[in-house]
Amino acid sequence: MNTGADPARDAGGGWGRRRFIGALAGITAVTTIPAPAAPRTRPAAATNPPAEGSPATSASGPTSSAPTVRRLFLGTYTSVEGGGKGIGLATYDPATGAVTATGTLTGIGDPSYLATHPKGHTLYAVDERPQGAVTAVRLTDNKVLGTRSTGGAGPCHLSVHPSGRWLLSANYTSGSVAVHPVDASGALGERTDLVTHSSPAPGPGQDGPHAHQFVTSPDGGHVLAVDLGTDTVYTYRLDQSKGTLTAVSQAHTRPGAGPRHLTFHPDGRFAYLANEVDNTVVVCAYDPASGRLTPGDPQSTGTGAGTNYPAQILVTSNGSYAYLANRGHNSLTRYGVEAAGARLRLLDTVPVGGDFPRHLAFSPDERLLFTANQRSSTVSVFHVEGASGELRLAGKPFASPVAVCALPL
Repeated sequence: MNTGADPARDAGGGWGRRRFIGALAGITAVTTIPAPAAPRTRPAAATNPPAEGSPATSASGPTSSAPTVRRLFLGTYTSVEGGGKGIGLATYDPATGAVTATGTLTGIGDPSYLATHPKGHTLYAVDERPQGAVTAVRLTDNKVLGTRSTGGAGPCHLSVHPSGRWLLSANYTSGSVAVHPVDASGALGERTDLVTHSSPAPGPGQDGPHAHQFVTSPDGGHVLAVDLGTDTVYTYRLDQSKGTLTAVSQAHTRPGAGPRHLTFHPDGRFAYLANEVDNTVVVCAYDPASGRLTPGDPQSTGTGAGTNYPAQILVTSNGSYAYLANRGHNSLTRYGVEAAGARLRLLDTVPVGGDFPRHLAFSPDERLLFTANQRSSTVSVFHVEGASGELRLAGKPFASPVAVCALPL
């Protein structure tokens, strides 16, 4: 199968490669391996109330014994049949995981990926279209603060630098990464840099670079771009006074791996890379001083021989467990993190309760794990057992049109 960008996507019509791939996955058997006995310390529960202007009670009204509901934002595609009308608005019960729809924030086209400012006052969304853009939304009243061009096509990921001063975005179709300044209100300024990945040459089956993620290392000294098309993770140094990028190094996966998503161990010395095309994960060593990432050997996702496309990998804040979303096998793989982050041990896979889980996110206290299931148009919520990291479905999945991102606050 050609996993490069789909011409229809580049032309702005129909389901592009990143969307259409959701219709191609098969389902295979679940495997189980015994879990480790090492205990896990759970992070402290979040105590901050919802932002001003957000729902503060359950649908049945306020009660003295009920926990305060929290907000949930849902990303979707608006330009496809059965898609959403904008960013879905909902609340969830942090004790039970029950989700309640509260409305839709319209006026943003194809908001397929969402992120928040470190101070929590602003939500950012990609506009995943041929003329790509990023949009800022003030969370106190859900007011759109403005939209800026990313300078590329099909932006599929964004993140905010820990300083809160720069927004980083990845243009999938054009294989480029962009930087925008963020002012004190959370609004975006004009783009300060745009870098297209021109080297190395595209990997097997690819038609060009396809930037899939752009994130900051835990030390804050470097920013890393994961490119599926070139089988490369690019490290840059971000000039925090000018918002410009300087290339530092490149880390290459094996040809045809198709790296999609990277997440760091909390100590900042290791990172875990999900490879979409060859259905593997890789532990990478990371040197904070130089920004150099060194990939290790590919290892199993536990999904067997059937067709599967890993999507996103997360690690708990205490570094004990990692979770991988499997599109096709329709499961979550649980890994035990060992050797101070240097090793992943496959523990089990758990059915996701939906079709094609594309995005994963923890609740702030990490007692819940949310998955956005693209093909079934649902969001599944799992209880996360603190000591073992085991997952338990919290109830019937929540219906959300073409759910591709679920962001709990």
